[in-house]
Amino acid sequence: MLPLLNLVPVSKFSSFHQRAYQCFSSATSFLQKDTNFSTLFNSCVNVNLTKQLHALLIVFGKSQNVVLSTKLINLYVTLGDISLSRSTFNHINKKNIYSWNSIISAYVRFGRYNEAMNCVNQLFSNDLRPDFYTFPPILKACVDFDDGKKVHCCVFKMGFENDVFVAASLIHLYSRFRVLDVAYKVFVDMPVRDVGSWNAMISGFCQNGDAAGALGVLNRMKCEGMEMDTVTVSSILPVCAQSEDSVNGVLIHLYVLKHGLDTDVFVSNALINMYSKFGRLRDAERVFDQMEVRDLVSWNSIIAAYEQNDDPKTALRFFKGMQLVGIQPDLLTVVSLTSIFSQLSDQRVGRSIHGFIMRHEWIEKDVVIGNALVNMYAKLGDMNCAHTLFDQLPRKDVISWNTLITGYTQNGLASESIDAYNMMEECINIVPNQGTWVSIIPAYSHVGALQQGMKIHGRLIKNSLYLDVFVATCLIDMYGKCGKLEDAMSLFYEIPRETSVPWNAIISSLGVHGHGEEALQLFKDMLAEGVEADHITFVSLLSACSHSGLVDEGQNCFDIMQKKYGIEPSLKHYGCMVDLLGRAGYLKKAYDLVRNMPVKPDASIWGALLSACRIHGNAELGTLASERLLEVDSENVGYYVLLSNIYANTGKWEGVVKVRSLARDRGLRKTPGWSSVVAGSKVEVFYTGNQTHPKYAEMYRELRVLSAKMKNLGYVPDYSFVLQDVEEDEKEQILNSHSERLAIAFGIISTPPKSPIRIFKNLRVCGDCHNATKYISRITEREIIVRDSNRFHHFKDGICSCGDYW
Repeated sequence: MLPLLNLVPVSKFSSFHQRAYQCFSSATSFLQKDTNFSTLFNSCVNVNLTKQLHALLIVFGKSQNVVLSTKLINLYVTLGDISLSRSTFNHINKKNIYSWNSIISAYVRFGRYNEAMNCVNQLFSNDLRPDFYTFPPILKACVDFDDGKKVHCCVFKMGFENDVFVAASLIHLYSRFRVLDVAYKVFVDMPVRDVGSWNAMISGFCQNGDAAGALGVLNRMKCEGMEMDTVTVSSILPVCAQSEDSVNGVLIHLYVLKHGLDTDVFVSNALINMYSKFGRLRDAERVFDQMEVRDLVSWNSIIAAYEQNDDPKTALRFFKGMQLVGIQPDLLTVVSLTSIFSQLSDQRVGRSIHGFIMRHEWIEKDVVIGNALVNMYAKLGDMNCAHTLFDQLPRKDVISWNTLITGYTQNGLASESIDAYNMMEECINIVPNQGTWVSIIPAYSHVGALQQGMKIHGRLIKNSLYLDVFVATCLIDMYGKCGKLEDAMSLFYEIPRETSVPWNAIISSLGVHGHGEEALQLFKDMLAEGVEADHITFVSLLSACSHSGLVDEGQNCFDIMQKKYGIEPSLKHYGCMVDLLGRAGYLKKAYDLVRNMPVKPDASIWGALLSACRIHGNAELGTLASERLLEVDSENVGYYVLLSNIYANTGKWEGVVKVRSLARDRGLRKTPGWSSVVAGSKVEVFYTGNQTHPKYAEMYRELRVLSAKMKNLGYVPDYSFVLQDVEEDEKEQILNSHSERLAIAFGIISTPPKSPIRIFKNLRVCGDCHNATKYISRITEREIIVRDSNRFHHFKDGICSCGDYW
C-alpha cells in the first residue's frame, strides 16, 4: 500500500487528502522505531484497542520483536484475556526467558496451574536457563508438595536460593503446605532479608494459626531494625486479635500512627477488625471515623464489628450510612444483615432480605449466603422455613448441615436434629467437622441418648478431636446430663483446662446432680490453676448452690462475683438467686431481691418465685407472682399450671377452675408429661395415663405388685399431687399412671435384674413419684436414675441423692 501511494503526485490530492497523507507518513515513520511503538501500550485500555495495536505490530513487521510481543502478552493478561496472550506467545519464533516468564505468570494469575507447569516443562526442554523471575510463579503453581520440593532442588542447583524473591516464594510454598519448620529454615538461612521476606514468614505463621510464631518473628524483625510496612501490619493485626493480645495490638496501632500508615485502607480495615474482636467498639468506630477513604470492606468491617458484638441496632445504623454514600452491599454485607435481623427478632425484614438475595440470585452463586439465611430463620425460631430453604440450596457443604442441625438443637427439636445428622452421614462428600460434633452432641444430651453419644466419643478418640476444648466440653455436658457423672469427671481431667469453658461445664454437671459442695471445691481448684472465672461460671455455681440448698455459700458467690470480679449480675444470676432463696423457704428475701433488682424482672425471675411459692404452698405471694408473670409472658402455659397447682394443693378448687378457664380461653394447652427409659439400644417413651403400649398389662401388673410391697414397708400415697377433685381410689390409680411410674415399670420388666434404670422426664418429678421411687429402688435392689426438668435424682437402697430437696 505504501509504495502505491508514493507513485501518486502530491498535486493530485486535495488539501484534505494532503494533510491525511502527511499525518499517515508521519505516523509511519514514527512507528518504525521500537521505542515509539512502546508508548502506544499505555493507551490500550481495553481488548479492542489492544487488538488494533497488535494488528499494527503485524503490519509493521514487529510481531517477532520479542520485547514488544512479550509486552503484548502482559497487556492481554492485564485486560483478562489469557487466550490471546497464549496465541501471541505461540507466534513468537525465538522465545527468550522473559517471554516464558510472562506466559507462566499469566497462567498462574488465572489459577490455571496445570498449564503453567506444562510451560515450565517446555521451558526446560528448550535448554533455556531460568532466572530469579521464573521461580516465584512456578512455586505458586505447585499444587503438589512433591512438585514443590523438586522446584526447590532446582532453585538450589541453579544457585537462586539466596535471592530474596525466590526465598520468599519458597517460604510461601512451605507455609501453604503447613511445613513451617522448613519454611522457617529457608527464612533463617537467607543472608539478606527485605521486608517482603519478613512479611512472608509472618504470613506463613498466620495462615497456620500460629500466633506465637508470628509475634516471635515480628519481635525479631524489630530487633534487627527492620521497619514494618502496610503488609506487615495488615498481617499481624489479625494475629493479635486471635491471640487476644490487646497490648501488642495497641502498640502496633501507635506504630501505625507514628509512621503515617493509617492512611492505608487495608491497615485501617485490619484495625477495625482487631478492635471488634477485643470488643472495643468505640476504638473500632474511632478508626473508621478517621479514615479519609472508605471502601466496601471498611463498611462491612464496622457493620460486622457491631453485629458480632451483639449490638444490632448500631450495626443497622452503619448499614443505612453505607447506603447514603452510595455503596452497594455485597455478599458479606448481606451475611451480616441476616444476623442483625435475627438478633432483632425481626422476621418481616428478615424475609425482605431473603427476597433481596433471591432477586440477585446470590444463593446460586455462593453457598455462604444460603447458609446465612438458614441460620437466620433458625435463630428466628422458624425451622420450617429453615428446612425448606435448606432443601432448596443448589449446593450444600458441611456448614450447611451444621447450621440445620444446630438450628434444630437450639430450638429444642433434638429428635429432628438427630434425624438431620443421620441424613448428613449418608452424604458421601460431606465429612463431619468440629462444628458438627458441637451441634449434634447437645441433641443427644437433650434426649438422653447415651449410647449414641458414646459412639460419637469413640469416633472422636480416633482422630483426637475429643481433646478440642469445645468438643470435649459438649461431651462432658452429655455425660453429665445422661447421668454418667464419673465419666464426665474422668474426661474433664483428660483435656486442656486453660479456659473457663470446661470448668463451667463440669461445675454445672455437679450442680444438677446435687453435688453443690463438690462444685464449690472445683471452683476453688479452678482459681488455683489460674483460670479466670466469667459470668457463666457464676451461673453454674449459683445453680449448684440452689440445688443443694447452700444458701450462705450461694450468697457469698453472688457477692464476690460483683465485688472481686466486677461482673454485673444478669437476669440469669438473679434468677438463680431467687430460686436459691425460694427453694430454701426464704420467700420474703426472694421477693425483696426481685423488687430491688436494677433491671426489670423477666419471666424467668417471676417463674422462679412462683415455683418456690408452689413448693412452700404460699398462695398469696404465688398469686402476686403469677399476675406479674402473666404481664410479661402470658403465652407460657407452664405458669398457669404452676398457679393451678398452688390452688389445688391448698384445696382452692374454684381458683383451679378459674386459672384453667383463663388458659383455655387463650387457646393454651398444658404440655403433656412424658418419661423415656432406655432398654437395650431402644428408647421407649411413655405419656401419663398411657394404655396403648404392647406391654401395658405387664407394666400395670408389676406396678400393683410393687404398690403392695411398698405399703408393707410404710408407703402412704400423697394425694395432694393429684390435681383433680375425685375419689381416693381414683387418685391412687392416677398416681400409678404417671409417666415416670410407667417408665420404671417397663424398665424393670425389660432389663436384667439389679441393673440400673435410666429415666428422662420432661417435667419436674412429682413428690409422690419421688417417694415411691425410693421404695422401688429398695425393693428391686436397683439404682434408678431420673433426670427431670430441674436436676438428677439417683435412687439407691431407698435413698435419693437429692436428700428430698429439689
